[in-house]
Amino acid sequence: MSERSPGSWGPSPRSVSRGESESTSRSEPSPIRDLLVIFLVVYVLQWITALFGLGVMTGLFVLSPPIDARPWTVVTSVYAHGGFGHLLSNSVALVLFGWPIARATTRLRFHAYFLATGAVAGVSQIVVTGLLAMVPFLSIAPTPGVLGASGAVFALLGYLLASNRLSDSFASVIDVPWWVSIGVFLVLATIVTLATARPRVALVAHFTGFFAGLIAGRAGVLESDR
Repeated sequence: MSERSPGSWGPSPRSVSRGESESTSRSEPSPIRDLLVIFLVVYVLQWITALFGLGVMTGLFVLSPPIDARPWTVVTSVYAHGGFGHLLSNSVALVLFGWPIARATTRLRFHAYFLATGAVAGVSQIVVTGLLAMVPFLSIAPTPGVLGASGAVFALLGYLLASNRLSDSFASVIDVPWWVSIGVFLVLATIVTLATARPRVALVAHFTGFFAGLIAGRAGVLESDR
């Protein structure tokens, strides 16, 4: 997500049995393919609307304050991108991190998770930077606008890390309190966020997405039997 001016990896066996997973992957179209098509269609629409003026494209696809002025951008911004490189990097990450999860859950759950985490990540970027900009001794500028699927992609990565077989094996041996898990997740989210830091990158959105993914993965929210 970017700022914009106005043999053991994979979900654990507890998520779904192998037979159920294979059956789901055969009977339902892939949500990964769905999202790649949506990314491309939205990218083309961005180009088309930009021909009528940058303000038109921004008003349709860029999440910017005040959020309630254009509430639809909470959704559309998740699937929009700031350039072809942005689109390509998120598409590659989606395939890498999303494919194992998509095979172990339903199409509807995957899409709902992707949209929800992406929207929350985008809104958090706008809200948190806006609040921090009000603190006198902090030289932080509010985010003028944000778009991209990075927050949702980071949520997929977090889910994959927290719900894989290795994590489950560790948790089954050592009874880790929830407050310790949350503390570890916060540290991990901070490290991953700082590792991706560069100009015009929505770091708050990355942090929020990854942290939400870790919590969701530990809770197993995408388990098919829930």
